[in-house]
Amino acid sequence: MSGVAVTIRNFAFSPATLKVPVGTTVTWTDQDTDTHTVTSTGSGGPLHSPALATHATYSYRFTTPGTYAYLCTIHPFMTAEVEVTR
Repeated sequence: MSGVAVTIRNFAFSPATLKVPVGTTVTWTDQDTDTHTVTSTGSGGPLHSPALATHATYSYRFTTPGTYAYLCTIHPFMTAEVEVTR
């Protein structure tokens, strides 16, 4: 399965809403001058990136359908979601 890219720029995830089929690997790239994280909202979510400096990347392969909301724990106003479909 191919991968999909999400860009982190200007304190936002782009796209903010992403729809992908099961098995897709999503890669986030920090193109901002600040450090950001990709972290599932709530507890028990699968997304737990380390702090990403400029140009750093984080990838996760979605294997279960559902809606995965996430945020940057450093800048919690930065929110987005990935919808994984069969």
